[in-house]
Amino acid sequence: MELFRKRKSKFYWYDFTVGGRRYRGSTKERNKTRAGAIAALKLATATEGRDPLPRKAPGLQEFSGRFLEWVKNVKLEHKTKLYYRDGWRLLAASPTAGMRLDKIMADDIEALSFTGSPSNANCALRTLRRILHKAEEWGVIRSVPKFKLVKEYGRSLRLDDDAERKLLAVAEQPLRDAIILMRDTGMRNERELYRTRIENIDWNGRVIFVPDSKTPNGRRLVPMTDRVLARSSLGALRRKAGRMAISLQAL
Repeated sequence: MELFRKRKSKFYWYDFTVGGRRYRGSTKERNKTRAGAIAALKLATATEGRDPLPRKAPGLQEFSGRFLEWVKNVKLEHKTKLYYRDGWRLLAASPTAGMRLDKIMADDIEALSFTGSPSNANCALRTLRRILHKAEEWGVIRSVPKFKLVKEYGRSLRLDDDAERKLLAVAEQPLRDAIILMRDTGMRNERELYRTRIENIDWNGRVIFVPDSKTPNGRRLVPMTDRVLARSSLGALRRKAGRMAISLQAL
């Protein structure tokens, strides 16, 4: 434990670490003896019921089990849980997996490389950042190194008329209908289009109601073109609803 005076303070300050957590503050005392007694009481309070000796931080691989169990049980969106699990899959194959949590520095993280697009790399980096912050929150490490994500670029590929013609020339069902429905309705694939139910379709008004979307404003009525109406007959929709929900989610 360190007892010291700040240059612009008239009081003695204490500074010590217990179980990976740092305790630092003013004793509000000018007398060194009294300040030492106050600091000793602070230390006793911090160590009550716990081991005051610093413990060796676990490795990232070892700590991942606790983190993934937290991801499994905590209230997060389903896609967020999938995101973190996928991020750990990438991290598990990286050099940091064999490092201790308190030894992972910003330089180590910035030297990492991952296969695929920048968004793939950022999936791993965001997962690593969340793991380190949970380790700090749980008192396993003292601080989290600061590091930047990889620069991502917006999507440039568009499903225009030319791309549609090329896809329809080789696509089989139900992909053919999915391509036309995506283009003519503008509905999001998994969250909106694949979840369409018979009761969401107004045949007379020629609109499809989207009850759930990525944002609250995504709840809307989508007009049906002649091509959509032709492919959304009652019998065809019943047959394709199950196939589209299962087969197309893998696209």
